[in-house]
Amino acid sequence: MTDLLHAVRRHAEAHADTTGLARTAIPGLTTVRATAPSDLVYAISRPLVCLVLQGSKHVTMGTQAFPFTAGDSLLIAADVPTVSQITHATVVAPYLSLVLELDLAVIADLAAQMEAGADGDHAPVRVEPTDAEVADTALRLMRLLDRPASVPVLQAQLVREVHYWLLSGRHGAVIRRLGWADGPARRVARAVMVLRTEFAQPLPVERLAAVAGMSLSSFHQHFRAVTSLSPLQFQKHLRLIEARRLMLSEGLSASNAAFAVGYESVSQFTREYGRMFGLPPVRDAKAARGKAQASV
Repeated sequence: MTDLLHAVRRHAEAHADTTGLARTAIPGLTTVRATAPSDLVYAISRPLVCLVLQGSKHVTMGTQAFPFTAGDSLLIAADVPTVSQITHATVVAPYLSLVLELDLAVIADLAAQMEAGADGDHAPVRVEPTDAEVADTALRLMRLLDRPASVPVLQAQLVREVHYWLLSGRHGAVIRRLGWADGPARRVARAVMVLRTEFAQPLPVERLAAVAGMSLSSFHQHFRAVTSLSPLQFQKHLRLIEARRLMLSEGLSASNAAFAVGYESVSQFTREYGRMFGLPPVRDAKAARGKAQASV
């Protein structure tokens, strides 16, 4: 873990953007660095594993809270809404983590070749100590970045190896469900892909159910079981999260952000924004800008 920490630190310090993210040349692999505790971050994350190497973070999903720190791995095994916050980070000892998006095709291929392990807790968000084999393979992935010519040749087998160790380890039971080609998680994932791509457009639930290959009643049941939200709530979360990004990062007014993400009523947007983020959009944007200026 110490060697992995140093490798992630070097990459993050050299390549991180203003938000602390540094995407690597390996698709789906990102380093994260923060030198101070963060504000709350609202997201609907894709399935991923996050290896925390220094500092600590807190994630909530609904009423469930997941604190985790150096040496832990956070697994998000479905497209679920989360609220996260880096809780411990300093300039001297920044928060550092390595995030890998899970590849459902790789999981399906591996699961077909591996013996099924013991069934376990299927909670989509969970925290466990990082397995040594996962950390070792992650270190070899990071070392590839120092030899760019090796990345296209070796990255696929190392990403596959990380997935193998994740399936073999503490998170195996819940990850394996993502590999069931005709299982509810994969069917719902097809509908989620449409929602992520077209969230600003009207999306009849009948179309989403058809994409998932389910009856309307079955789709509603499985969609909520996988994501914890109804399809309409999921679309609303995506719209509000993107609207907030447009306001804070690109300086759009509340009304322009509302229309950009598909709202037809600014008053409805204002009500729903306030329920999700705790403040109406104009006050929230003003407060966020004030914090940003104070930190400069």
